[in-house]
Amino acid sequence: MEQWIPLFHIFLNSSTPETEASIWLNQSFNASSSSTTPITTSSFLSLLTKPINAVVSSSSSPTTKRVMFIQTLPDMVQSRILSFLALEHQRFCKRDLTRLARSLLTDSLAVDFWVSTAARNLLDLLSDSNYEWISGFNMDSGEERFGDEEFESLPSWLKDKVGDDDEMVFPWLPVSLDELNSRELFGSQRDSILSQFGECAGDSLDQAVKEMEIDGPINTLLTDEIRDSAATLRAQVLNFESCSKMVELANKIRQLCLDKGHGDSFAILGLIEPWKADDEIASILMSHLLNPGDHEELAWPSQVLSSIVLPKMLVLEESASRVLVSAMVDYCKLHQRAAEYALLFPLMMRIGGINNFICDVITRIVKECLHPVHVSSFCQKLLCRGESEKKLICLPSHKGLISDELVWTESIFILLHNILNLNIQLTQDSVDQLVLQAHELAQRFSKSLRFGNFLLCLVTKCSSLLTSHKLLLTKAVEQTNTLVTKSILSKLASF
Repeated sequence: MEQWIPLFHIFLNSSTPETEASIWLNQSFNASSSSTTPITTSSFLSLLTKPINAVVSSSSSPTTKRVMFIQTLPDMVQSRILSFLALEHQRFCKRDLTRLARSLLTDSLAVDFWVSTAARNLLDLLSDSNYEWISGFNMDSGEERFGDEEFESLPSWLKDKVGDDDEMVFPWLPVSLDELNSRELFGSQRDSILSQFGECAGDSLDQAVKEMEIDGPINTLLTDEIRDSAATLRAQVLNFESCSKMVELANKIRQLCLDKGHGDSFAILGLIEPWKADDEIASILMSHLLNPGDHEELAWPSQVLSSIVLPKMLVLEESASRVLVSAMVDYCKLHQRAAEYALLFPLMMRIGGINNFICDVITRIVKECLHPVHVSSFCQKLLCRGESEKKLICLPSHKGLISDELVWTESIFILLHNILNLNIQLTQDSVDQLVLQAHELAQRFSKSLRFGNFLLCLVTKCSSLLTSHKLLLTKAVEQTNTLVTKSILSKLASF
């Protein structure tokens, strides 16, 4: 237990516990220690799940209950430990992490809200996206069925390669099969957060973009009847009568686009021009344009966003109305992928860059609508992919408001600062790109306190990912002259 005390001090007192705990584990890991409990990922999980008799207070009389060691810690420490395990989940045994999270969630003891949230986030990371993990859980016995390969064991393909003889595993390395099996191995590098998330969304996004023909003119093969209906609806959108009339109007628009439009719904919305409605009408349309029974995640929800609110946001030069922002948030909570490709990406690529008002809207959507891993994936795609890969969805008539490349403004640094303060774990390649941009933009924003605050937050929150960039980042900071310049240089010197 004594060797883990420094780690628990980090969870209890640090302002960035996940990052510092990761650094401590890297520095202290020693699978070959002569100690009975060496510092390894397995021994840490064994400590957390160790059964302990604890006295539980109740309304009647105190009782003794068998609980895990982690449950005896303060709620704040429990949630921080679970967040750390989520961050470094690929270094731990998936089976043991799953059992730990489920034990906390199914325990009869009252679980703190933040502990429960952290446990669910950990379980989300460990669960397969196609929900096949459900079939691996025996509902009767409460036990999971795992494959033959155990964590830290020799992969089956390598066992087959070596066979039953005593030959070396690799002829150029003095490592036999028995020696390799006796070692406790773990990978020190994590894959990019949610790189698979971006890939799994790619095919459906390509199909949606192809169907909507966003790079070409609006489909001109609409019948005269549909064009006349669209013109009538356009006039009604601009003539607000009552909320009940607007609900009826939304139903007519949805029926024309999805039932009678023959796949040309994006072109029909372009004729109706719903973005010209005032904010109150727009909020009513958004809330009633959902298609009951349709579980499509991208196409129709993206069309609704890009034809109603995106054009309003692209020309936003004052604070967005409360009614419109509330409607956007409610809609984006239900359709996160559509929010990414039909709202966030186009706004970030706005001609001239985003301003403070747009920054406020994006910050609220990121904070209230998207999962932290989704936000990390969004940042990775925004910063790291080539310009041809930055796919977005918008009406052809509004493409003139969107740039082909990201325009760096002070408001972008405010947004990135806000994202980092939400404890979003950026990937290594995202951080690499941010450092390169900081070096290029340092002279231009040398007196910008917003740029300086962003750099200070980056150095504080992502210190473990910045070690190799210390020299380049120091040169960038030395070109600035703000109230936080000395603080940033001081933190860099401590790397």
